[in-house]
Amino acid sequence: MKFDILTLFPGMFSGPFDESIIKRAKDKQLIDISLHNIRDWATDRHQTADDAPYGGGAGMIMKAAPLSACIDSVKTLHPDSSVVLTSPHGRRLTHDIARELTEKPGLIIVCGRYEGIDERIRSIYAEDDISIGDFVLSGGEIAAMAIVDAVTRLIPGALGSDESAQTDSFSDGLLEYPHYTRPPEFNGLAVPESLLSGNHELIRKWRRKESLRKTRTLRPDLLSRAFLTREDRKMLTEIEQEEISGL
Repeated sequence: MKFDILTLFPGMFSGPFDESIIKRAKDKQLIDISLHNIRDWATDRHQTADDAPYGGGAGMIMKAAPLSACIDSVKTLHPDSSVVLTSPHGRRLTHDIARELTEKPGLIIVCGRYEGIDERIRSIYAEDDISIGDFVLSGGEIAAMAIVDAVTRLIPGALGSDESAQTDSFSDGLLEYPHYTRPPEFNGLAVPESLLSGNHELIRKWRRKESLRKTRTLRPDLLSRAFLTREDRKMLTEIEQEEISGL
């Protein structure tokens, strides 16, 4: 998959994209990432990419002309790629949206800065707006990193084991079950007996029940949207009874 990232600060990506899963996916040629400095398309000698807003107000606005020229240049190389703006106005990034984005031939991710971009860029080019939450960042670069990471790990082969992506939190609408590793006891806390039993069916049921328990406790809003089987509903009833009895 091809990622083109349009930014005023390409140096911000040198660390996150050179480590761990992203690096391995690049090495396997599962993804290709190109960074484009928007200032390179500015026509004045100072490479100006921002200006004061019409109507007054605080802050600066990213200029339409250099950003438009940058998008056009990248689109010429990758005409099938979708233009995505990182913006607080956008859809909040979820696991389902990340999975949806993996179906695209490529993504051209525009990193907003300052008070935002000239609205005409959105009108002309934007095919999607993505937000990573209801909070303010200094720019869209961190959001772009999150999008690339979330999408990359869903590409077959990127994690080395497709099962890992299939059991991540949110993959089935629920939070993931708790994990344990050696030693079997740490600071007086023991690993649940079910995980030490060697009984695969018992382990599966424990994991599912604990996934439901964690979701019910931390993100009950997810339960209303998740597909729950008859077994799931029975487990939820058991969890409620355990809470009432103080177990």
